[in-house]
Amino acid sequence: MDGGNIMDLFHRGRPVRVCAPMVRYSKLAFRCLVRKYDCDVCFTPMIIAADFMRSIKARDSEFTTSKTDRPLIVQFAAKDAQTLADAACVVSPFSDGVDLNCGCPQRWAVSEGYGACLINKPELVKDMVRHVRNQIDNPNYTVSIKIRIHKDLRKTVDLCQKVEAAGVSWITVHGRTADERHQPVHYDAIKTIKDSLSIPVIANGDIKSMQDVEAVYELTGVDGVMAARGLLANPAMFAGYEETPLQCVWDWVDIAVEHGTPFTCFHHHLIYMLERISSQPERRVFNSLSSTSAVVDFLHSTYGSV
Repeated sequence: MDGGNIMDLFHRGRPVRVCAPMVRYSKLAFRCLVRKYDCDVCFTPMIIAADFMRSIKARDSEFTTSKTDRPLIVQFAAKDAQTLADAACVVSPFSDGVDLNCGCPQRWAVSEGYGACLINKPELVKDMVRHVRNQIDNPNYTVSIKIRIHKDLRKTVDLCQKVEAAGVSWITVHGRTADERHQPVHYDAIKTIKDSLSIPVIANGDIKSMQDVEAVYELTGVDGVMAARGLLANPAMFAGYEETPLQCVWDWVDIAVEHGTPFTCFHHHLIYMLERISSQPERRVFNSLSSTSAVVDFLHSTYGSV
């Protein structure tokens, strides 16, 4: 789909399946894995636009991609329009869109003026969207935002309508407020937002299986769903698997080795993937392994090859 129009995905008559931006986890190797299992769109981990623009070293370490890594959305944390637009211009030849993080609730982000505090600055967000729109020549390049909701939902609807008017391509809504962590997701709020906009809306929060995808789609009428932890636990989730199939585990081994994934990251992904399919004694042994060869030996002896 390289070079095509990512917006066409929203006209397929089924919810678009999206892999969320996850710190440390939604890197190139993992994106390659979920794409094998029916994930339509992948996000990079959140990148701080100012740091990204400041040094070539940051650009090289923060953003890696490949020809097959498409459709790809690059997510930035930013707090001024020009920095976001500059960063978007750098990545636009290698991606299909940029997304502004307006949802990260972590204290450091909010205190720096990034993430969830932006939902209280609709004029600034509007300005940022417009700047990117004006400075990228490709009309198919998307500019999206990912938000959390306000306690007073009217504020969220107002924000969304303002950025829609500024030309945002779509909005991802995590159905919790910035203060909520493990409380139930407010799907009714997502529905209200969807009903008040004419651009696509993607639902995010507690999507852990294809049943969840269908249920949220029915409940809210959204155009897509985004999963984070659900995909970590089961990267084959969008392909309809209830738990990680063995084939997917071995695919990860191959992809991670091919990409030279650092051991801790390689191991962490497997810890997530095996959680539902291994016994506690197996997990205890597995979690203590400290080399790729030990991991491969363990997988062979415990699960066999595909």
